[in-house]
Amino acid sequence: MLELKTIDARKQRINTLAVPVCQNGELHTKKAIQALAAAALELPEFSAEADQCVVLYDPPGVNCKRVLVYGLGELSKVDAERLRTFTGACVKHLMERELTELTVATPAAGALALDKDEIYGALMEGALLANHRFDAYRAENGKKIIQKIQLDASPGDIKRFRPLLRQTQIVCNAVLQAREWVSMPANDKRPEQLAEHMTKAARKVKLKVQVIKETVLAQKRFGALLAVGQGSTSPPRLVVLSYNPPKAANTIALVGKGVTFDTGGTNLKPTSGLGDMKIDMAGAAAVAATLVAVAQLKPNTRVIGLMPLAENMLSGNAIRPGDIVTAYSGKTIEIGNTDAEGRLILADAMAYAIETFQPDTVIDMATLTGACLVALGEKMAGLFTPEEALQEALLAASRRTYERCWPLPLPDDYRELLKSDLADTSNMGSTRWGGAITAALFLQQFVGDTPWAHIDIAGPASSKKGSAYCGPGGTGFGVRLLTDFILSLNR
Repeated sequence: MLELKTIDARKQRINTLAVPVCQNGELHTKKAIQALAAAALELPEFSAEADQCVVLYDPPGVNCKRVLVYGLGELSKVDAERLRTFTGACVKHLMERELTELTVATPAAGALALDKDEIYGALMEGALLANHRFDAYRAENGKKIIQKIQLDASPGDIKRFRPLLRQTQIVCNAVLQAREWVSMPANDKRPEQLAEHMTKAARKVKLKVQVIKETVLAQKRFGALLAVGQGSTSPPRLVVLSYNPPKAANTIALVGKGVTFDTGGTNLKPTSGLGDMKIDMAGAAAVAATLVAVAQLKPNTRVIGLMPLAENMLSGNAIRPGDIVTAYSGKTIEIGNTDAEGRLILADAMAYAIETFQPDTVIDMATLTGACLVALGEKMAGLFTPEEALQEALLAASRRTYERCWPLPLPDDYRELLKSDLADTSNMGSTRWGGAITAALFLQQFVGDTPWAHIDIAGPASSKKGSAYCGPGGTGFGVRLLTDFILSLNR
């Protein structure tokens, strides 16, 4: 579907050629492409502002049926994300018109303050991530995806960046898998069903799979996870996926929140947001999809993915505010709010991960708090960790992938807000303020001295409108971030 190919637009017949153009600088060295950019800039309706585009039909000098000239804005502001947006927008433009082939005029490396691998990687990602539609539940499928995408490359670059193409395809396919799990309706991904979906994907890439059912969870005293799921007729599951290279340099445990539907329980959510609560397993989706990617990329790092899965439902069996449960770690937790359930299932899964696998680092990812959404909006995740080196490594991966994270504090004096008169801790802060912080501080109680980071993806896990390279629904946020972070450990 996606390939690197040497293109001569003067001789080869091209259905649609996409040409990026800047307002104040030349991006191309091929004379025919330069002429197309110049012709577009002569049009009064096109000035190459960011995201502006114009179509030239059967232009002279090239053998192209149509040329989509796309503005990138000022040259100094063109970064990898702008290139992702360019190819993503072009793919969506073609899909809307039911066109099936796209050829991209790749900017010359010397024209941008980016390395060649950054240019090719960003163009690939934008194209692959945009070329997707979730239409499994439509009687008539929507617009077809593009069948053939080519990026112009020299013969030397084709050979040199073949591994990058493979890696990008693997990671983007994992992102698309996570998106589909998140967008899937809750009636088709109750805990036992989602465990089956994840198991099937994991076994295809030969990951070790363990699914711990409710009877064993009870024997092992996963009190917090079981408490969250006890109101549902679908019992909880803990899915454990393991990638074990023979001589791993270190071990990373990834833990993803998997609340397959969140009513809020006894603290019932308002109707206005209830329909979106199928996305409350986006952290689990990102972790499972990351393991699928890692199994194919084969870094020299042992990676364990743990997905605690539960439905937070309201029934006669559901937990109540004021109940006290005993977590896997042995710590007792007073339930201050049944809608603060994600931190409960993460607490059990993280404590189990540390005891069982002795990881060097634990990273949890969760649609955890509305407070983080209020603080950072819909396009950025909150990052909490007491480890400076781990924070910088995750922020570096965030910058490379544009899965943006913003560091937030873990102040010691806020721990007082989680005190309980009856139990070791409460799952809810005693004030409505700083909810993302108190949630992270709650989780920190269950990791001991193990280096740990918490990523709250309540904002970017899904999108109502979509973006240049993501349609409405699940975004797959976190897969590229976590995979890049893991691969960076071996660089």
